[in-house]
Amino acid sequence: MSVKSFNPPVRTLMGPGPSDVHPRILEALSRPTIGHLDPEFIRLMDELKELLQYAFQTKNALTMPVSAPGSAGMETCFVNLVEPGDKVIVCQNGVFGGRMKENVERCGGVAVLVEDTWGEAIDIGKLEEALKAHPDAKIIAMVQAETSTGAQSDVAALVTLAHAHDCLTIVDAVTSLGGTPLKVDEWGIDAIYSGSQKCLSCTPGLSPVSFNERAQEKILTRKTRVQSWFLDLTLVMGYWGSGTRRAYHHTAPINALYSLHESLLMLQEEGLENAWARHHKNHLALRAGLEAMGLKFIVKEGERLPQLNAVTIPAGVDEAVVRGRLLGEYNLEIGAGLGALAGKVWRIGLMGHSSRAENILLCIGALEAVLSDMGADITSGVALSAMQKALG
Repeated sequence: MSVKSFNPPVRTLMGPGPSDVHPRILEALSRPTIGHLDPEFIRLMDELKELLQYAFQTKNALTMPVSAPGSAGMETCFVNLVEPGDKVIVCQNGVFGGRMKENVERCGGVAVLVEDTWGEAIDIGKLEEALKAHPDAKIIAMVQAETSTGAQSDVAALVTLAHAHDCLTIVDAVTSLGGTPLKVDEWGIDAIYSGSQKCLSCTPGLSPVSFNERAQEKILTRKTRVQSWFLDLTLVMGYWGSGTRRAYHHTAPINALYSLHESLLMLQEEGLENAWARHHKNHLALRAGLEAMGLKFIVKEGERLPQLNAVTIPAGVDEAVVRGRLLGEYNLEIGAGLGALAGKVWRIGLMGHSSRAENILLCIGALEAVLSDMGADITSGVALSAMQKALG
């Protein structure tokens, strides 16, 4: 067998993640590796916590990146907060609410599922009915930005309702952090997790999390041990705590954390509100081009994620062939539908460094060219001008 160095092709990533990684962040990965207890690395860890507090808009002391992808951030929240027998209401309006339910059950908890139609925001009325029917519920779990559908839910209102019923909240912000308004302290979110590879435009493999004092109290007063040794926050915080005296827990992914530090620094330099505005503006431009072609969004206006756009596939079009041609002919990646939406939608991402005018231009132009060549029922010749007009 002859194996050579792997040199990946240069792609434009406009799927549901990962997103394009800025050269500054790639350069950070190449910096010299130092020890995970080196005083300089500990200084970096302290700065990472501060930068994440800014991104999450929180002062929570227990804010850090889990040394694993967003799914591990999800599991960190559930294994630390859910004990056997705890009743947890899970709001599901897509794939990732289903994963929350799976986590509850694996922790020995009792999951109560509140289901909404895929492509719609979580219905606060349904949650209120579930809370009245289950007054012994202890935790409410919800997804702010449902990556499988592009729907965005009103987390602030949902958390307020949960607290009125004395429930803790767990929020999935994997696709929202850095791309759409998220205010952990102002909204009162108790536990939250995200991912490094979406709107933060970092490399995959890290999961920022944050827990407030209410959540920490639940962790510290558990009657049972956390089922996961690696994700047990009472142990992890011995390493991620404040100051230079850190207890060894695991060897942190040092160079990956360099890259997260750089991506969060870039977010701070741009300004969080400016980043939110950029994602929204570019969404409007992409929307203008897609709708001019005749493609339709599955999520109604007002509930759409600007950074994840789910659009219907024209009748008679083989969606996998289109994605294959975009990748092969234009080095452009867009995403397929998941679960109930498999084969019915494309998911077009505008996350982080991928959310740029030149990417939208490439996407609209390439998609129109491929669909026209395949004889799809679209309107040709107007999408690019509509997109440019929206960009101003």
